[in-house]
Amino acid sequence: MRRRSVKFFIDTANIDQIKDANDMGMVDGVTTNPSLIAKEDGEFKQIIAQICKIVEGPVSAEVISLDYEGMIKEAIDLAGIADNIAVKIPMTIPGLKAVKYLTAEGIKTNVTLVFSALQALMAAKAGATFVSPFVGRLDDLAQEGMGLIEEIAQIYANYDFDAQIIVASVRSPLHVLDSALLGADIATIPYDILKKLASHHMTDKGIDAFMADWKKKNG
Repeated sequence: MRRRSVKFFIDTANIDQIKDANDMGMVDGVTTNPSLIAKEDGEFKQIIAQICKIVEGPVSAEVISLDYEGMIKEAIDLAGIADNIAVKIPMTIPGLKAVKYLTAEGIKTNVTLVFSALQALMAAKAGATFVSPFVGRLDDLAQEGMGLIEEIAQIYANYDFDAQIIVASVRSPLHVLDSALLGADIATIPYDILKKLASHHMTDKGIDAFMADWKKKNG
């Protein structure tokens, strides 16, 4: 299995959340999608540009066109916002064609809505920079989302693909733990889940005990 530095992306378009997570040192990149953008005030490209100024790593911005020509036009426009843009492309046949073209043009891509190892294999062969399997949505269907990550990691290791695995649709801290154990390159994590990673009731209990003892000693 490949050995790379584990990375955390934050899955949000909220500027305050991104700044806070970045201050923790936990933001290696950002993923957005139309649904996340719709929750925020402001124009789409302005939000993305602001995020790109805060975060040095890749910032994923998604096309909404479903045809090849539309994807290419949008992707080139998005890539012009900042050097760290990664264009999110849906896992479709037109999407694969767009990924091949954009990769040849030096534009980073993130193939999204991946639900099978074969889709991930095709995305890697097309030249995707990142591939995003949605583990939470598979879990919702009583399928093992993390099992998909294990399959993709094995396939990529077999053939030394450059595409990086982004574990997406993260629903719990356990998804993040399993991502690290399985050797996924990246987990893209909602802000509320990221905060839970730092929490443990025994940590809180220990702090309370230390503070109580200090107060007894020092009044």
